[in-house]
Amino acid sequence: MKRFSAILLVLVLLCFSVITGCGSTTSQSDATSKGFEIALITDKGNIDDKSFNQGSWEGVVAFAEANKISHKYYKPEEASDAGYLAAIDLAVTGGAKVIVTPGFLFEVPIYEAQSKYPEVKFILLDGTPHTADYKTFKTNDNVASILYSEEEPGYLAGYAAVLDGMKKLGFMGGMAVPAVQAFGYGYLQGAEAAAVKLGLPAGAISVTYHYTGDFAETDTNKATAKTMYQEGTEVIFACGGSVGKSVMSAAAEAGKKVIGVDVDQRYDSETVITSATKGLGASVIQVLESIYKTDKWSTYAGKSTYFNASNNGVGLPTTIIGKQDGNAFDRFKSFSKKDYEAIYASLADSSIDPVRTLKVEDTNGYATAKELITGLKLSKVTVQVR
Repeated sequence: MKRFSAILLVLVLLCFSVITGCGSTTSQSDATSKGFEIALITDKGNIDDKSFNQGSWEGVVAFAEANKISHKYYKPEEASDAGYLAAIDLAVTGGAKVIVTPGFLFEVPIYEAQSKYPEVKFILLDGTPHTADYKTFKTNDNVASILYSEEEPGYLAGYAAVLDGMKKLGFMGGMAVPAVQAFGYGYLQGAEAAAVKLGLPAGAISVTYHYTGDFAETDTNKATAKTMYQEGTEVIFACGGSVGKSVMSAAAEAGKKVIGVDVDQRYDSETVITSATKGLGASVIQVLESIYKTDKWSTYAGKSTYFNASNNGVGLPTTIIGKQDGNAFDRFKSFSKKDYEAIYASLADSSIDPVRTLKVEDTNGYATAKELITGLKLSKVTVQVR
């Protein structure tokens, strides 16, 4: 009798497992038989990371739901080239015809996947396909490499901070990769331009410039930010992924301010006055439209396309989620939307064209204070590199 009861219990549990498993599948969409047509592969973060994954996914969801196209995101089992490739394999097996990959971590996996799956279209955000040793770069016709002019939102962030009355600024970048370098260079140039507009004397603005060497939330990064604030820094441009969390924590304790990066981070902390953003969702939507609606995939296929102020691909946030009439500039003392629109227009028509790259001696890309001041033609801004 006991043996019969045990067998019956196992059968019941198995049936329950099957029923609930099927329920979770069918609840996602009617795509159970034909798979999910648009897929996004997350990097090592989560889909709600308030950064690249989330911003890109929001673009996928907005387009797919508006056009009734099945979609799904896949999180790799491990954060490695092999792990990302395995997730791409899974997405293709699951029916994906278009795969979105957010961030430079996908550059090597896409280099391999583009030839393995020539029938699949890949949208690689913030990167270009290349081999692991960086010796070979190749973007096939089934890949759209989307890049962003980070120097422009960086410029806007520095300009806004100084025009708002701040004179002691900080920059905490992650590693000196091209995107982070461009953000920082733009930040310094924007601060210089605002100081000139205000008629400030030479050396009136000081910037403590630092690379953390990682993109992580750590006690060390928090301590660095804390020290900068103790030395009088009023605002830090936190340009390094989760480094921003460390900076926000230090700012909250010090009663100081933060400038976020990539996406609008005002919702993460009251300390965030604005963010230097990339139009991740907007750019995803534009490329998807070229595939599904305008038949202009050739506009992006097989090459790198920069999104910038001229195509609304970068900027500072101008709206608040859930508040139709919200003021996205309410955390500034005086810098307003009108001020923003004026300087943004100058970037959009290229009358202002910030420097994106500098020639630096250090092989890792870390510029000295002299290289920054000379290369960016700073006079109102002094720089201390750590």
